[in-house]
Amino acid sequence: MSKKPNLLFFGIDSLRRDHMSHYGYGRLTTPHITEYAKGGVTFNKCFSPHIPTTPGYSNMLTGRDCFGTDVVGLSQSHIVEGVPVLSEMLRKEGYTTTCVGFEWNAAGRGYDKYIDFPGWGPDRDDMRAHKAEALNAVAIPELDRLAAQDKPWFLFLRHMDPHSPYLPPQPFQDMFFQGDAFDPNDKRMQKVYDFKPFGDYIGSWVPQGCTNPEYVIGQYDAAVAYMDSCIQQILSRLKYLGLEEDTIVVFVSDHGETLYDHDCYFDHHGMYDCTLVVPLIIRWKGHLPEGVRIDDYCQLKDVTPTLLDIMGIDAGVPFDGRSLMPLVRGQERTPEPEFYITECTWMRKHGWRTPEWKLMVSLEPDFHYKPQVELYNLITDPDENHNLADECPEMVECLKKRMYAWIDKREKEVGRTAPIYRNFLRPEGPFASSKEAYEGKYIGGIAEAVKLQAANKKK
Repeated sequence: MSKKPNLLFFGIDSLRRDHMSHYGYGRLTTPHITEYAKGGVTFNKCFSPHIPTTPGYSNMLTGRDCFGTDVVGLSQSHIVEGVPVLSEMLRKEGYTTTCVGFEWNAAGRGYDKYIDFPGWGPDRDDMRAHKAEALNAVAIPELDRLAAQDKPWFLFLRHMDPHSPYLPPQPFQDMFFQGDAFDPNDKRMQKVYDFKPFGDYIGSWVPQGCTNPEYVIGQYDAAVAYMDSCIQQILSRLKYLGLEEDTIVVFVSDHGETLYDHDCYFDHHGMYDCTLVVPLIIRWKGHLPEGVRIDDYCQLKDVTPTLLDIMGIDAGVPFDGRSLMPLVRGQERTPEPEFYITECTWMRKHGWRTPEWKLMVSLEPDFHYKPQVELYNLITDPDENHNLADECPEMVECLKKRMYAWIDKREKEVGRTAPIYRNFLRPEGPFASSKEAYEGKYIGGIAEAVKLQAANKKK
């Protein structure tokens, strides 16, 4: 190969690892990704420690943690000055770069070309969302254009199908749910509709009268399966163009999704593992091992250093993350099994996760009226349903000590206060009570969600 490898990057919003059949989920949601991944490397324990979208992609595409990016909130519009993103690093190496559906994000800068597509709500008369088809309609012609040039290229595709609203078209719509979605005796969805901050939004796209949350979860899974089938069209095009051996392909997500878990209702807030678990799959035909699965812990900050290592590029900048290639080569890599976690969009929290324990500490009142401190044993309670904070105060203090020591260390290294301390859920400062937070946070119907995205884009 005479030129550097191309990079085809599938950045999939809100895709939780444990709802992919490739990672053992019982429903066949990702057969095409699974088949393609057989020719590459799968990382079984990749985490997005700083949620949701803006900090997640900032970590992923800079190789820095939240101290290095200074980003913890969804509405933050800039990564700290002097920190380059992957597109900028590759442009310096002579790459042509194109971004599809990602221009508004803080980490979405530095591309030669931006292409948008309708990727939120219903876009046809059937009132279903054809997000991945809309992406393919612009991405495949762009792939053809890039393939026709002599320069290496980087094509970033932001898939939105697993992000609410979950509205996959037929035949996927009814693929995973065949029960009664409208049983009047089933009261489980009522608490969703009654939750003022999100109830109107969810009610705007869930079928009127739906009472069964399993129906909505089935729609999420169906949206993933629909997206998977559309992704296959792009992979087939790459093969048709004869570019598989010249192109690194990566699948990754910015964060997971809460679905009906923990009363967080079909979103991606709450630092429970369902929001932190993400897929990471890398394939480069003829250059990386095939059928490899790696169990070591890794994080989104490792993605950019790993890709640059594979490409043989020294970007000349420091990273907080580390290349995963030693593991791919069967070599040693110092583990990093415990790490700092944050969220700052609907709730403002930080915490510390180890293989056994999860500590979560609220920095301002929680609009779900959850306790200020949560502690879970991930071995005996992997679904994080039994808060042990009151029962195990010594473990709370132990994990707090480790977390605050890490914060102090990183603050000294970057010369800035931790961003979670400087970012609030509203401009005027912290909420005074959970009641105030509950009444002060609101997202309406799909139209309101589109406006929120547009506002972020303008920032």
